[in-house]
Amino acid sequence: MFKQLLTPVGDSLPLSFLVAALPILTVLVLLGALRRPAWQASLGGLAVGLATAMIVWKLPLTLALSAVANGAVFALWPVMWIVLAALLLYNIAVVSGRFEAFRSWLLTNVPNDRRIVLIVIGFCFGALLEGVAGFGTPVAITGSLLILVGFPPMEALVLVLVFDTAPVAFGALGAPVTVLGSVTGLPAHALAAMIGRQLPVMAAILPFYVMTLYGGWRSVRALWPVLLVAGLSFAAAQFAASNYIDYTLTDVVASLFSLLATLAFLRVWRPRPDPAFAIPDEVEREVRAGAAPAWQGWLPWAIISATVVLWTTFKVAAIGQRDIHWPLLDKAISITLYHDKPYAAVWTFQPLATGTAILLAAILTAAAVRLSPAAFFNCAGQTVRQAWKAVVTVMLIVGLAYLMNYSGLAYTLGLGAASTGHAFVLLSPFLGWVAVMLSGSDTSGNALFGNLQVVAANQLNLNPVLFAATNSSGGVMGKMISPQNIATGVSVTGLTGQEGQIFARTFPHSIVLTLILGALVAAQQFLIPWIIPTH
Repeated sequence: MFKQLLTPVGDSLPLSFLVAALPILTVLVLLGALRRPAWQASLGGLAVGLATAMIVWKLPLTLALSAVANGAVFALWPVMWIVLAALLLYNIAVVSGRFEAFRSWLLTNVPNDRRIVLIVIGFCFGALLEGVAGFGTPVAITGSLLILVGFPPMEALVLVLVFDTAPVAFGALGAPVTVLGSVTGLPAHALAAMIGRQLPVMAAILPFYVMTLYGGWRSVRALWPVLLVAGLSFAAAQFAASNYIDYTLTDVVASLFSLLATLAFLRVWRPRPDPAFAIPDEVEREVRAGAAPAWQGWLPWAIISATVVLWTTFKVAAIGQRDIHWPLLDKAISITLYHDKPYAAVWTFQPLATGTAILLAAILTAAAVRLSPAAFFNCAGQTVRQAWKAVVTVMLIVGLAYLMNYSGLAYTLGLGAASTGHAFVLLSPFLGWVAVMLSGSDTSGNALFGNLQVVAANQLNLNPVLFAATNSSGGVMGKMISPQNIATGVSVTGLTGQEGQIFARTFPHSIVLTLILGALVAAQQFLIPWIIPTH
């Protein structure tokens, strides 16, 4: 059994920490400074990670390659299976005219103001897509919709990436919380309640923050009532659902409540017209003759929401589930930081995973709109052509995340963060941030660093529930700069190859929001500890 090394560089934790960070820094530099495409940045990070793990951390080649393969397969199934199925549904909506109908419904039912469209679609509707699908699909779909109403592609994608933060911890029907509970041994309901006492604060801030980015202070002053309604309605419902209803339905409940509250408010309050933000005249406002009725634009999203909720309620995904112990890797490594505990490597294969539910929703939508079999398969081909680079990118980046985990690089980084004493309170969100930036998934980020946060918290006499939850809440801020998320977004918005520019524009906002969360965590630990749920 290979025993993970924690301080292989001169027996020094600071030096080992710096070397362990090299794969992450490689990805950041290639994406942010050199503006390389996401797949190239991910490949570069993986190459540096393999060299570091094998040469410095002494991980044998067979274990290194097996860890990368395990991560790549997990990235393919279930992560990218969800993305591919959701993009297929999107293409069916486009080809059948239902996406056009949705756009037309939007333009005839909200004020003629791109800023309002941004709130309704980027924030409220995007959160619904995150709740039922997650894994980058909200960015692709809402980004496309904003482009259709006159937003420049780059601007649309950056704005929805920043918006796709508050709902992420409860995305894909609460999968990140479920995984966090399993890896930490803490009750999932307590973790969900704690996350539900952090992210609603960020949700209330987000509409104001993004509107400041897009329209400046004058837009915030002009639109503050609707920004308040959208943010507070989402925050209140997210808190209530995660604490008192069912955390798996948190995003669905919060997004629908916010969407309905915002649309209802816009019936009684309208912003003063501003020509600078009017929807361009060339954007058609009415449904063309012979096209689908505008209300049918909601059909694909209603079908996917109902299908996924029922799928989860009746636990369909568990049917036919198989736990596959990964060859050459399962329990072949001991985790030094966890008293030499054997490191399991089990891939849970679910043929009826959430992606399969979304595929069923796509088929049902195709049947409902009477799409021909030939058109359906053309949509499937279009989906593959759009998404194959995103699939490769995600397989590379998640392979790197698994390599860092199994080799011990991730534990060296975590130990280095924990050794900072009470400064760990501010660094804790950045551990989740790094994990999700690498893996593209809050679920994977929780698997990577969730238990490490608990170990560090216990060593420092801090509350383990708070810091396990902070791993997830901090991770959502890394989502906007994740190569996976960016790659999925560019796949359907015509921005392939420009991932580096998008990364550079979102990176500062990712840091700012993580620092705000860090201040909130410090307040919860030291000033208002009663807010932390007992377990």
